[in-house]
Amino acid sequence: MKEYTTEFLRNIALVSHGGAGKTMLAEAFLHAAGATTRLGKVEDGTTVSDYDEEETRRNISIYSSVIPVEHRDHKINVIDAPGYTDFIGETISALSVADGAIILVDAVAGVEVGTELAWRYADEFGLPRFFLINKMDRENADFDKTYASLEEFVRRQGKRTIRVHLPIGEKHDFKGVVDVIGMKSYMGDGKTTAEIPAELKEAAEQAHFNLVEAAAEGEDELMEKYLENGVLSDEEMVRGLKDVVCAGDFIPVFCAAGGREIGILALLNDIVDLMPSPLNGPKRVAQGRNGEEVLKASDTEPLAAYVWKTTADPFVGKMTYFRVFSGSIQGDTRIWNQNKNVEERMAGLHFQRGKEAIPAKVVHAGDIASVSKLTATSTGDTLCDKNHPLTMEKPQFPAALYRVAVTPKTQADAAKISPTLTRLVEEDMTLSWQNDPITHETVLQGMGDQHIDVALHRAQTKFQVGLATHEPKIPYREGITRKATAQYRHKKQSGGAGQFGEVHLRIEPYHEGDFEFTDELVGMNLSKSYLPPIEKGIKSTMERGAFAGYPMNNVKVIVYDGKEHEVDSKPVAFEIAGREAFKLAVQSAGPVLFEPIMEVRVTVPDANMGDVMSDLNTRRGRVQGTETERGSTTIIAHVPMAEMGHYTTQIRSITGGRGYFTMDLHHYDVVPNHVATPIIEAHKKEMEAKKEE
Repeated sequence: MKEYTTEFLRNIALVSHGGAGKTMLAEAFLHAAGATTRLGKVEDGTTVSDYDEEETRRNISIYSSVIPVEHRDHKINVIDAPGYTDFIGETISALSVADGAIILVDAVAGVEVGTELAWRYADEFGLPRFFLINKMDRENADFDKTYASLEEFVRRQGKRTIRVHLPIGEKHDFKGVVDVIGMKSYMGDGKTTAEIPAELKEAAEQAHFNLVEAAAEGEDELMEKYLENGVLSDEEMVRGLKDVVCAGDFIPVFCAAGGREIGILALLNDIVDLMPSPLNGPKRVAQGRNGEEVLKASDTEPLAAYVWKTTADPFVGKMTYFRVFSGSIQGDTRIWNQNKNVEERMAGLHFQRGKEAIPAKVVHAGDIASVSKLTATSTGDTLCDKNHPLTMEKPQFPAALYRVAVTPKTQADAAKISPTLTRLVEEDMTLSWQNDPITHETVLQGMGDQHIDVALHRAQTKFQVGLATHEPKIPYREGITRKATAQYRHKKQSGGAGQFGEVHLRIEPYHEGDFEFTDELVGMNLSKSYLPPIEKGIKSTMERGAFAGYPMNNVKVIVYDGKEHEVDSKPVAFEIAGREAFKLAVQSAGPVLFEPIMEVRVTVPDANMGDVMSDLNTRRGRVQGTETERGSTTIIAHVPMAEMGHYTTQIRSITGGRGYFTMDLHHYDVVPNHVATPIIEAHKKEMEAKKEE
């Protein structure tokens, strides 16, 4: 691959609803540009971009992959992003390093949930975008109907669509596309141009007129010329269109059949002509020593390279993907990682094409490349010059709300569980894990069941660690509601030294903190030296739970009397007596279970609001209020954590994938009796079973 400087680069993310044909489009780009000798197929697992064995197994994209395509002396870095909601983190990472997006729409399905999501994220990054009506060769494909649904969708966002391609035929008769800018037809694989078919002449002329008008809006000078002469040259038209596309005023619409390679070369031409190079792509900023600095895509500027993806491979080792936003990187130089405060050696610089690595000597400003075997760098880090530190902000990723508890399958896996989860989380910004301090479980959080499934499969294949999953326990807490007193005598005589200790104590609810331990001892019945073992016994019971196996807090304990024996009294005897007296007191103190109540914010289309509210009611939820905003409503409710187990899946099915939610711990509240009783009973049975063992 030859060297490309900044103005000859285009970084384009392919985004859409799952199954709109992104991977096949990337495949068609490569073949049309002569980089591959045959067209791979998703179902055969032979595409360049879906090379991971997990992707081949599922026939879907799970990871973003970079496919550089060389066309008309330009290099287009095509980033093929997954379309399934579970892998949205990969899509966000891809968009964060792109200068433009192509949103694919299936010619039969039209605008789908994933189309709306792709648009929303492209909006967040301020990216100019194309719409591509793909799979025009499908049975029931309908260009006009799909275009109308796009036009309506875009109008709601306050923008305008404009036709740049018209289809020649559709369904089985889809033969080629009319390029309205150059007013010529690209037939079949696009290598031959022809006259516009007679039946499309009128539509093409109308579309051309609309394009000229749109282009004239791009520059005052062009507008004057257009008003004077009524025409613009092709060059002026492209220049004006590029301006309105980059400004996001117009969304050009194209058509193609990626699987049959129709309309592909015409689309590549328009990517080169209408999409911005890194020189005039969206503005990016970094945090410098003296505040924010706007990054300029030039080799002579200070270096700022953002790491948007890392992968661990047992054979190749760690691969780090980065985009150079300013400055340039030479092979084998040392570079500063500002987030980790370490120096890294850029030994193996490559341009990736799927899994193929093409060696690179230099990476110019604006380009996307990879480097192997960096030691400390992970996703989200910024690489820069040590003397000119710069940090780029990570994009915002949605919160991972699908929780599973993971356990090692074997003893050997147990030792490797923490490092493996840490490595998985380093690679994927939408995965997180923690050891729950209350339930003592290892909890893994992701975007949905498929996402978790892929992570576990990865742990097995890449790191040889077997993990099983189950529903995570809820971190309940125990508490008391009233005062109570109890006493307990511990006496053990079994030849030799005996044990003796008697404790009288009172407990009461305590709201100034978790625990207070005091005494009201008078006289000589009980020496104060035995108070520490009594406290120790009570504390260990509170940690393990006095009646349901969950930690207890907000309790005050007062030891007011007791008895001791000058020979048989020992600290251990008082530890046991304290523990048992405490358990007895709890039984009379109105013991209750407290559960975590989450504040849940569910954003749904207005049409689904009633269904979502009634579903929250069945989950013991209490709606606190709503906020409305252009066609969607956010419902704010307090819902017990125990009822939110697989809500991710449920909200998708109620809203057809359009709803999403966030949740945070709000407070703890008493568990209703009918819910608490089975939990307490289950704990009793478990304890009895342990005794029998």
